[in-house]
Amino acid sequence: MNLKIRDMVGVGVTAALYIAISMVMAPMSFGVVQFRLAEMFNHLAVFNKKYIWAVSIGCLIVNLFSPMGAIDMVFGTLGTIVMATISYLISKRTKSIKLKLLISTIVCTVATWSVALELNLTMNVPFLWTYLTVALGELVSMGVGAFLIYILNKRFDFKR
Repeated sequence: MNLKIRDMVGVGVTAALYIAISMVMAPMSFGVVQFRLAEMFNHLAVFNKKYIWAVSIGCLIVNLFSPMGAIDMVFGTLGTIVMATISYLISKRTKSIKLKLLISTIVCTVATWSVALELNLTMNVPFLWTYLTVALGELVSMGVGAFLIYILNKRFDFKR
């Protein structure tokens, strides 16, 4: 199979999974108390930079259904691109899969300040409380995801 086609299929499947999981859990995927389980796919960026685009495309499409609309499409997607890229860059030279997943978990959880700021500015909710609730949801999603991705990495080569 042509490498470019394989890459496109991997990006498409990952984006589709992100969308499907987020939409099934839609009531919890948006808002001040947020649990977007599909955020676990951010871990894939530490294996291959193509997944930065996969989760960003998934996030963009899911945010079409956000109560905040276009604002969430732009800023939520940009936030995903930035945090997945930072995770990729920091962990690029790291050999340990567990350390890569820890780096990704920390970066993505800390980066939820941008979601809290967006919610603060658009919905006039308290920034710190919102940061806490969104970061907690992200931490749980990334924790569950780290476990799943670690197990799946033994079966699938996410570096390809």
